[in-house]
Amino acid sequence: MIFTYILAWFVLMVIGILNGVLRVGTYGKLMPEIRAHQVSCFTGILFIGVAVYFMDEFWPMESANQALLIGTIWFILTIIFEFGFGHYIMKHSWEKLFHDYRIDKGRLWTLVLLWIFFAPVLIYTYF
Repeated sequence: MIFTYILAWFVLMVIGILNGVLRVGTYGKLMPEIRAHQVSCFTGILFIGVAVYFMDEFWPMESANQALLIGTIWFILTIIFEFGFGHYIMKHSWEKLFHDYRIDKGRLWTLVLLWIFFAPVLIYTYF
């Protein structure tokens, strides 16, 4: 089951990319960048939550511990992808990559990461 959920992480990656495309192509043109970032974080949380809910419907998680393991794996994969792809492929500076972690500057990416970590156990427990 864990291998299935590791593969399912790629669905989350696609959701994240499409969420970014949605932001850039629509409401991101109509509001300041910081506001568009914040809206995008909340829509990303919503889309990820829906996806995790349906994943659990198709491939039911067996326990809260398994759900927490899934969230941990997804969290680690997301960090590796963000920094690996962002720095080594997209050639973004480390400063630019860490910019979205600045909650004190209104950046909410950390909330998305926390949701990726906790969503499986919360959905397993409450849905």
